[in-house]
Amino acid sequence: VGVCKQEMLQKKNAVLVDGVMLNGPITDSKAGEKFVEEACKIIMEEVVQKADDVTEKVCEWQAPETLKQILDLEMKDTGECHQKILQLCRDVIKYSVKTNHPRFFNQLYAGMDYYSLVARFITEALNPSVYTYEVSPVFLLVEEAVIKKMIEFIGWEGGDGIFNPGGSVSNMYAMNLARYKFCPEIKEKGLSGLPRLVLFASEECHYSMKKAASFLGIGTENVYFIKTDERGKMIPEELEKQVQRARKEGSTPFLVCATAGTTVLGAFDPLDKIADICEKHGLWLHVDASWGGSALISRKHCRLLHGIHRADSVAWNPHKMLLAGIQCCALLVKDNSGLLKKCYSAEAAYLFQQDKFYDVSYDTGDKSIQCSRRPDAFKFWLMWKALGTMGLEERVNRALALARYLVEEIKKREGFQLLLEPEYANVCFWYIPPSLRKMEDGPEFWQKLHQVAPIIKERMMKKGSMMLGYQPHRGKVNFFRQVVISPQVSREDMDFLLDEIELLAKDL
Repeated sequence: VGVCKQEMLQKKNAVLVDGVMLNGPITDSKAGEKFVEEACKIIMEEVVQKADDVTEKVCEWQAPETLKQILDLEMKDTGECHQKILQLCRDVIKYSVKTNHPRFFNQLYAGMDYYSLVARFITEALNPSVYTYEVSPVFLLVEEAVIKKMIEFIGWEGGDGIFNPGGSVSNMYAMNLARYKFCPEIKEKGLSGLPRLVLFASEECHYSMKKAASFLGIGTENVYFIKTDERGKMIPEELEKQVQRARKEGSTPFLVCATAGTTVLGAFDPLDKIADICEKHGLWLHVDASWGGSALISRKHCRLLHGIHRADSVAWNPHKMLLAGIQCCALLVKDNSGLLKKCYSAEAAYLFQQDKFYDVSYDTGDKSIQCSRRPDAFKFWLMWKALGTMGLEERVNRALALARYLVEEIKKREGFQLLLEPEYANVCFWYIPPSLRKMEDGPEFWQKLHQVAPIIKERMMKKGSMMLGYQPHRGKVNFFRQVVISPQVSREDMDFLLDEIELLAKDL
């Protein structure tokens, strides 16, 4: 009755503009709240509570055309009832890959951190954008605190930084920043007056280096790829040769991109020796530690990044080894003179007014290439507050200990063969089925072995038992790359992985 009276009152006092009644809200708050409550219940039951249940499937595989029909993807003129939408929510969860499953080993991220998840719930509900203090006071201060702490672990006395949507973007930021430092006039005058700039990265670097060079107008031909050793580490002597070669060709070197934790082999470039060459030739040193940066948290394993304090910039993704939740990626810069802001600022008067009633130095958005920007540092901060540095360190140490356990088990089992002894969490190996074990080593053997991993991958996906990546690499035929990250993973999961591969390949 009260609702009817209210509707009658609104109609009686209706204000119409272009035939639209403007009295009161048009959103049914009660119905919306009920929907959110029921949807959250589904998330708790189907995602959170099942996150560590190994009896659940990693994925419920369906072919694309079949999945299109199941999900009813077409958007219609009229909205559908909440029960139908809730069922869609269930279906989306059912047919999505459960990256928080203990047996999801497919990427360089995995697992669920409950504190980070709650932080994401909070930020999704608040829907903030991080550019000015007035619109995002808490999250700007959080980002400042997190960046300061990450800089301490790198070993710099001070510095600057910003969170970005992915390590690829962080690498692009660094490349552009290095170019701006070398040639500040590029910001106003563009590329036309520049010499042929070249940069150097290892053969094992992330593909974002080529993408960044293309995007920034440097050109992929001007990325000199440096030879690596058998472990995938950049060879400093080869870097020196290529720098000298570039200069003889009349090019202008300006940047070296080292990698701390390569994507496939998990290799760490010798940062100290590379830094010596950069100092000698006056080159900006950027370290892509998107994957390996989290080893800095571990007193035992931080030696992998020895020399990183000599870098000019570092990319570090807490959403990988530390489980901060995608996306959570920082670019950290040694320079604390405002270089980031000088490089990227556009001084938009409608956002960054200089006569505000508070300290405008907290309006940090002008050092970003974005305007709208997610508060990604918050999920890392809340998790760090909950676990402490020692809790984060334990995650790194345990992941690498599990990787070491798996390596030792691989050595014991017939048919399993390591590519190399890993120094991080990437365990790369072949599985050789019984039918190939007595075959003579030669082109036919490797051709047949090349076909094994894709078949096993197909079978595990359709069964839903686990997810494990594979790839060919630098002349080597398809092999598995197993990555250990999640604290939900146990020794039993390592044993299961090897048992399951044997089971899935028993008829090959």
